[in-house]
Amino acid sequence: MTSKELVHAALDHQRIPRAPYAVDFTVLARAKARERLGEIVPPEGWMGDIVVSPVIKVEWGKRHPDGFYVDEFGVEYDRRIDIDIGIPKPIITRETLTDFIWPDPEAPDRFDVLADNLVKHPDKFQIMALDFSLYERAWSLRGLSSLLEDMVSDPDFVEALLDCILAFNLAVIDVGLSRFPEVDAVYFGDDYGTQTGVIMGAPLWRKYFKPRLAQQYAKVKKHGKKVFIHSCGAVSELFPDLIEIGVDCFNPFQPEVMDICAVKRFYSGRLSFWGGVSTQRLLPFGTIDEVQAEITRLIAMARDGGYIVAPAHAVPADADIENVAMMVKMLVDQVTAQ
Repeated sequence: MTSKELVHAALDHQRIPRAPYAVDFTVLARAKARERLGEIVPPEGWMGDIVVSPVIKVEWGKRHPDGFYVDEFGVEYDRRIDIDIGIPKPIITRETLTDFIWPDPEAPDRFDVLADNLVKHPDKFQIMALDFSLYERAWSLRGLSSLLEDMVSDPDFVEALLDCILAFNLAVIDVGLSRFPEVDAVYFGDDYGTQTGVIMGAPLWRKYFKPRLAQQYAKVKKHGKKVFIHSCGAVSELFPDLIEIGVDCFNPFQPEVMDICAVKRFYSGRLSFWGGVSTQRLLPFGTIDEVQAEITRLIAMARDGGYIVAPAHAVPADADIENVAMMVKMLVDQVTAQ
């Protein structure tokens, strides 16, 4: 069974011969992992059964010599401290939205990484990723606190901004999936949660985001592909809504904010999950025995389908390298033991 077949079987909630897995790293963590584990850790991208190809040019981890990075929307990110993402400087106001020039969905190099990965990894599960897809794109353009305030004080502006982003996203999805039918799924990145709940509250999420997300997901489904979403935080109250509008797999499945075994069991057959290995507690502060016990438990849980083993986020720089090595070894070993 290829990686592609394995992940599809897991998403269909079938019992599978081994656990599908995917591991990504922050810039500093990758350097440490490659020093400790060698070439088993790729120089970039994910390791495991899944290949994720970004088609929105945020280019995590890249920066100019002065420590800054400008994305294709014209937003400047200060990456002098946070190398991976950085702090964006907002550029849109109510007055400038009408004249704002949006990127070209058919930009000549937009799908270069995707095209390359499809050739290099034909047997792996291929994901086309729209990072900072809707909410995150809106606050990177407008500013986080300003956008949240606008949701209450200036709803017409928020609706107009989100509709512009939606139009861009729908065009990218359509172009990408039309050109590359080999893609298996589309991934949308948006962090709707804090550690205690939905940041704008579920009612405002349903007002502003749910109907637009439904359009994005419907576009993916029209092409016959799976829908993956990423949202950090305690957002389990949104799971019924996400299922309703077509989500197939939820990431990152943070164990700090939900009982992952109970949630996985409750939504079995309706929603799959990807993540679950604690990057806040287990990998930085756990013991080797604790890591071994947890990965053993998650591998067993994955065998019933509906789950992809992975860290709850890209492995952070403060993760204990021996804990990371144990996790990687166990995931790789269960592949070779087939």
